Amino acid sequence: MDATQSGMCETCFKNNIDISEGITKQGLIHYCRQCDRYLKTGWIRCSLESSDMMTLCLGKVKGLNKSVKILDSSFVWTEPHSKRIKVKLSIQKEVLNGVVVQKTFIVEFVVEWIQCDDCKKTFTPHIWNAACQIRQKVNHKRTFLLMEQLIMKHQMHSKAVNIKEMPEGIDFYFQNKSQANSLSDFITVKEN
Repeated sequence: MDATQSGMCETCFKNNIDISEGITKQGLIHYCRQCDRYLKTGWIRCSLESSDMMTLCLGKVKGLNKSVKILDSSFVWTEPHSKRIKVKLSIQKEVLNGVVVQKTFIVEFVVEWIQCDDCKKTFTPHIWNAACQIRQKVNHKRTFLLMEQLIMKHQMHSKAVNIKEMPEGIDFYFQNKSQANSLSDFITVKEN
């Protein structure tokens, strides 16, 4: 039996060395309940147990460097209301003279609810600088419904700080005038 430089056989050496040392086993993920987005570098939408969520989780694990190779990663089921996301990681690392060690462990993330900046703005009065008011004075709302669908389809409402329903229409509030003008121009083009 060949011994390694540590004086142990290869099997004992693999059992006694911890290649996951320095890799975080717990993490924190920020989540905004209002808009259903997670904080990465910016706020992103992703569903639970999706590839985007896996990318987000792996980005939060500290200690995964170029010397450690990720073999497999998968989600471990948790109760949806537990505010926990568990990821099972299998890693591999070459330690001494070609001795390759493999380990599987679970990283647990706690989901913390916070408000994103966009949602904070909706609860703060007087934060808008421009408003776009859309009105229709007819008995039926078919045209207005079509216009609403077009606004949502083309994501023209995404820059709005707040949206309020009024008796004969909708008011869109924006941070600057150019965003309000872009919605106004969009409606003018769609009218013609």
